[in-house]
Amino acid sequence: MHSGKISDVHIEIVEDEDNYISQLTGYIKRFEKETGIAVHPTIFHDGDEIALDYKAEYDILLMDIQMRFMDGMTAAEKIREMDSEVIIMFITNMTQYAIRGYEVDALDYMVKPVEYFSFSQKLLRAISRIKRDVGHYVSVPVESGVKKLCIEEILYLESFGHRMIYKTTAGEYESRETMKELEETLASYGFYRIAKSYLVNMRYVDGMKNGSCVIKGYELQISRQKRKEFMEALLEYMSEN
Repeated sequence: MHSGKISDVHIEIVEDEDNYISQLTGYIKRFEKETGIAVHPTIFHDGDEIALDYKAEYDILLMDIQMRFMDGMTAAEKIREMDSEVIIMFITNMTQYAIRGYEVDALDYMVKPVEYFSFSQKLLRAISRIKRDVGHYVSVPVESGVKKLCIEEILYLESFGHRMIYKTTAGEYESRETMKELEETLASYGFYRIAKSYLVNMRYVDGMKNGSCVIKGYELQISRQKRKEFMEALLEYMSEN
């Protein structure tokens, strides 16, 4: 989970040719010296390396399109299913492939051989698009990998045994986590546990009705022992926000 000003950037380079890896990491070191922005590169040598065990913890993805086992476009499609925020840029020597990048919401592409000036300008543009200062994110383990969710877009969480359902403004996601762990993680972001099975985001609470907490039309039952405490917490939250 991260937030704050952009003073350091985590970038994935997915490239199967060592000479290009060496060139790009050299460019990054030069870019750091010129801009004062710390850029932390992680290297992957093929699309399958990153897509099959994707961790939603990077800011920028710089990916070659043509690779041996899984091409960059296929890898990007799989990654987009799990991470809608990461900035994707392609490297290619065939511009007709790069046009397809817009299907996966790619920001830009670089044509080989990559010149430093072009690289630095495109990287600066990518960094300016990072939404780190807009919200806070949590990485959620889902069946297909790890999904990065904006905490401010979570309405509430509901537990069913060892399953956790995230209700968000963008849809519903299922994960295998414990309520206790999430309660501790999200407490500082205005979340409150109203019952054994519910953890709600205070910013979306519309009110109370028949012993339930109302969020976007959903009526979530508040446990009897939590009602007075929740009402006090809600009034405090509303007065502060």
